[in-house]
Amino acid sequence: MTSVLYDVPGPKARVRNLLIGGVGTLLVLAVLGFVVYRLIVTGQFEPRLWEWITYVNIQYLLLDALWNTVSAFLVAAVLSLLLGALLAAGRLSDHSWVSRPAVVLIELFRAIPLLVLIFILFFGVSRAFGIDIPAFWAVVIGLTLYNGSVLAEVFRAGINALPKGQSEAAYALGMRKTQVMTNVLLPQALRAMLPTILSQLVVVLKDTALGYIILYPELLYQARFLGSQGQLGSPILQVAMVVAVIYIGLCLILSGGSKLLEKRMSRTPKGGGAKPAEAPEELAGVL
Repeated sequence: MTSVLYDVPGPKARVRNLLIGGVGTLLVLAVLGFVVYRLIVTGQFEPRLWEWITYVNIQYLLLDALWNTVSAFLVAAVLSLLLGALLAAGRLSDHSWVSRPAVVLIELFRAIPLLVLIFILFFGVSRAFGIDIPAFWAVVIGLTLYNGSVLAEVFRAGINALPKGQSEAAYALGMRKTQVMTNVLLPQALRAMLPTILSQLVVVLKDTALGYIILYPELLYQARFLGSQGQLGSPILQVAMVVAVIYIGLCLILSGGSKLLEKRMSRTPKGGGAKPAEAPEELAGVL
């Protein structure tokens, strides 16, 4: 039996795949076990290296850093989605005076490394134009310009992947291009684009850590600060593990929210479908 994209594995192939998966799982567990063993042997779990987390002031410091990370992510995520939609609409425009500048902006901001973009916003703009951009907005604007340009290509690819018959049928009904885009194409393309959009939003969340370069007090900045404190035992590895757990939790929350949204979008009304239309009275005798 075959599928459209691949041959369905037979009994021997299923056994082979099961063995490969089992061996791979054992290898991963072995590596994790070795890492934990080395951490125990080198004394990384000694209580004195974890006392810092019991201090109330440090807990408040981490909560402030968490809020700084989340706030920068939320603002940058919303602005990136808006900018991506705007650039995608511009690139899909039939007018060259709109589509060409959109293409230039997309390719430009995709090509510039995000860290360089943040440096230009934080240091270059103030020196060249005398405008002081706070660290928060330097991080947010940099994330917005880079990820917005990437999301623009995601939106464009998702819309172009739909069958042309969808838009042709809508145009045949007399819809304008704006109506076709918002009422016909986008609702269908959004389901296919949602996993990719989620992946890019996770990138936005993790890239907020680049703010520590310009002294934005987010999680990584505070982790570096706490890990360098000699009176705490310089617990750089311990702080890094706590921050890593926080980032993993944030990504899991984002992933869970996306799955709930995807289920809600794909939910269909209960029942066996629409009720068949009754035949007109003049055709009742024929049918």
